[in-house]
Amino acid sequence: MAMLDFDDEGTRLIELVYRSPDVVEQRARTLALLAPRPGETILDVGSGPGFLLASLAEAVGPEGRVHGVDPSRAMNAAARTRTVGFPWVRVDEGDALALPYADGAFDAAVATQVYEYVADIPAALAELRRVVRPGGRVLLLDTDWDSVVWHTADRERHRRIMAVWDGHLADPHLPCTLPGELRRAGLRLTERTVVPIFNPVWDPESFSVLTIGTISSYVRGRDGITDADVDAWAADLRARGADDDYLFSINRYCFVAVPE
Repeated sequence: MAMLDFDDEGTRLIELVYRSPDVVEQRARTLALLAPRPGETILDVGSGPGFLLASLAEAVGPEGRVHGVDPSRAMNAAARTRTVGFPWVRVDEGDALALPYADGAFDAAVATQVYEYVADIPAALAELRRVVRPGGRVLLLDTDWDSVVWHTADRERHRRIMAVWDGHLADPHLPCTLPGELRRAGLRLTERTVVPIFNPVWDPESFSVLTIGTISSYVRGRDGITDADVDAWAADLRARGADDDYLFSINRYCFVAVPE
């Protein structure tokens, strides 16, 4: 397993994806499900470039507090810049396995596209449970890459590329096991829903088109995937778009839970 590199260039590419209409809509769904209230103290685990932090800050207002925590210095720098107008936002360096906060410090915690990168889910969820107060709430959103549908001419080449892409995550199929893991961590599920991303046409600003470059960079040269494989795969997807023959969809799974 080799994780994605969230350095300055990786952060720039992630910011492009986070600005896409698909992820803007996902963020709106996430906020609606979490339902942050004025005056609350909320934690964003794996806060990345800070888009969700800014939205949470607007929701809780100056009487509230929002903390972001992320292991990437480049991401944290972007998040601090993005939330400079919200002095009630703090961004810390840290990770999901050792949250640098006191027991019961938060009214709510949220993590989007984070726990699929974490190898020790029981330990990470125990930490999450520890920092959320009794009566608080937790929202996790992660992807199962088995749910991807992508129209491509060479299905075998596509299958090989996506199998290698799975290696960028600790668990590319985490949503299947999350309900049980949450229960064992002492978190009772109150909501389970799917947040689909559907790109029925080629759009340079869509999630799928922006992700082609990220996948290409990651899989190139890994596990027998050659430059020719990657270039042909990406060219075929572009051709689907040119012929109005493009289609992509994937599911992200959202779970809301409360401490028992």
